[in-house]
Amino acid sequence: MTTTASRRGLAGVLAAFVVAEVVVALGYTLAIGWGWHELVDSFMVTNGLMGLTFGLCGAVIAWHRPANPIGWLFLADGIGHATTPLAGAMAQFLADHGASIAAQRVFMTIAVAAWPWSIGLFLPLALLLFPNGHLLSPRWRWAAIGIIVTSPLFVIEMVGSGDSITPGLPGGYLAIASYDALGPLWTVTELRNLVAILLAIVCLTMRYRRADEAGRRQLLWLLLASVIVVLFVTPWAFVAGTPILVLLAIPLVPIAVAVAIVRYQLLDIRLVISRALTWALLSLVAIGIYVALVTLLDSFIASQVGRSAAVTVFVALIIAPVLPRLQKLVDRALYGDRHDPARVASRVGEQLSAGLPGVIAAIRSALRLPYAALMVDGQVIAMDGTPPMSVVPLELSYGGEVVGTLDVGVRSGESTLSSADRSVLGLVAVPLAVAVHATRLSAELQSSREKLVSAREEERRRLRRDLHDGLGPTLTGVAFSADAVANLITNDAARALTPAVSADGTPAPTANGSRAPGADASAGLSADASRAVELLTRLRADTRAAISDVRRLVDDLRPPALDELGLIGALRQRADQLSFRADGATIQVSVAANGLPTLPAALEVAAYRIATEALTNVVRHSRATTAVLALRCDGDLEIEVSDDGPPNGTWHPGVGLQAMRERAAELGGNFEAGPTPSGGLVRARFPLAQR
Repeated sequence: MTTTASRRGLAGVLAAFVVAEVVVALGYTLAIGWGWHELVDSFMVTNGLMGLTFGLCGAVIAWHRPANPIGWLFLADGIGHATTPLAGAMAQFLADHGASIAAQRVFMTIAVAAWPWSIGLFLPLALLLFPNGHLLSPRWRWAAIGIIVTSPLFVIEMVGSGDSITPGLPGGYLAIASYDALGPLWTVTELRNLVAILLAIVCLTMRYRRADEAGRRQLLWLLLASVIVVLFVTPWAFVAGTPILVLLAIPLVPIAVAVAIVRYQLLDIRLVISRALTWALLSLVAIGIYVALVTLLDSFIASQVGRSAAVTVFVALIIAPVLPRLQKLVDRALYGDRHDPARVASRVGEQLSAGLPGVIAAIRSALRLPYAALMVDGQVIAMDGTPPMSVVPLELSYGGEVVGTLDVGVRSGESTLSSADRSVLGLVAVPLAVAVHATRLSAELQSSREKLVSAREEERRRLRRDLHDGLGPTLTGVAFSADAVANLITNDAARALTPAVSADGTPAPTANGSRAPGADASAGLSADASRAVELLTRLRADTRAAISDVRRLVDDLRPPALDELGLIGALRQRADQLSFRADGATIQVSVAANGLPTLPAALEVAAYRIATEALTNVVRHSRATTAVLALRCDGDLEIEVSDDGPPNGTWHPGVGLQAMRERAAELGGNFEAGPTPSGGLVRARFPLAQR
């Protein structure tokens, strides 16, 4: 047998035990002729009813949610309540059959000691754990421990009095002789019970504020039970001798808790709460006015038209205009501003500047919806809340074209959106469609900008390659050719001036009989040849100058180190060059980078420029001793430069920061820079998904 099956079996056995206790107790007392007053005076009705409701609801919770301790706490609560009437009935049975007083007192002790555990321990703990079976936070364990440790005080107070819950039977054992002298202790015990309930209320309130839509709906079921209790008890609040009504209303709590845990989507709980709260508030207002007017008018009109009739008419005249106002206040608390479309439109308009996520959050908040999402081309652009089982799509149109859909979650318990909801959503759909259209245009503009920047950098890389590998070598070849031609001309002239050698090894005479002097070869050049050499020399100089210009142009088009070393290598080279700060102190600059994928030219240049500019700023402006450049690629490319310099207040954007921000924006990236408690930080992040 699995753990779940065994737990379910145990829950069934305990529930059957509770039912058996109540059936036996009521069966015997009714059989011996007890009437309603005897059943009420012995608390047989109240304990039996609470035992059944807590026990059966606990069994339902334990069956469906065996791991949730609330079900088991309710089962224990039910056993405690059901044991009291059973033990009381057993004491009566013993008395009817002549058993000893001692035996009767044993069962009366059990009867008096059983039910306080339910009220003082099991119920407060269950409320602290509602609805998921866990404490709100670790700090709340002290509240739970306090309730557990102090719970015996309430039991001692009840048992120590020595009273009997069944008229005509002896009290139980464990009575305290100086019970009345311990009055201050019993006052503390009553305060302890009040504090336990207040802690549960505070915990539930905090849970509601922190909970998601599903959690809030669960908590609203408990609120519904509380409101019904108020509605049930309030009319009798000023009638003496009616505590039985209060006790009979308490079983609504376990029923609401069971529904909240097992089937919280059973009804539109917000609508039910809305109506219940309205009538609860109205009842309180009516009773307050009634009591005040009865006191005020008692001596004036009682003998003339009748006090009750006059007060009733007056209260009716006041309640007539108050009811719609109360309903409006309650509806606003539960449904938001759906009955005030202008207010919703105003709230949405205030969020337009915050972007589409802010608008969607404002729509969901204004209408108290469980979920809202903006879909464009099948993609979620903005979302708020958790999608429920039923989602209604609403088309957004601009200029006759559907630009997206607004997906709205239907509230739990509702099958579709109400006409009031659709009216408000139709009103806010117009500015939302305009915002979607504007966002699409902005995205298209950004995409065009990124493509332009990427095309520009790719073209620069191509030009650099062509200039470096094509024009540069060509110009170098021209310079070498000019040198070669000049050398050829000079060498030919030199050979023309070199004398012939006779057979005996002496220079041969020239045509006029003289011998050629060892003159410079250029002296033998003709005028044209000399002019040619001069032009070639100038050509060589111009070519060398052109080569220098080409090299400068190549370097300006793209950092040479990127092509020579790659991005990581180029950054490491630059980091090695930055060893000293502006004040001459040394600084250690390191690069932490994993392998990067092949990046587009534009992204490589942007990453290199941002990283080197950030490192340069650290060296120039900070008093850091270390700086770290980190490159990460986890779907996006992230460049981060951090240093250990002391914080120096807010950074004022200069040319460098502005240039880095613009480079990031050109490629759709994010950029942030500023001081941190541990030093300066510059971070840029570029999306890679569509590159």
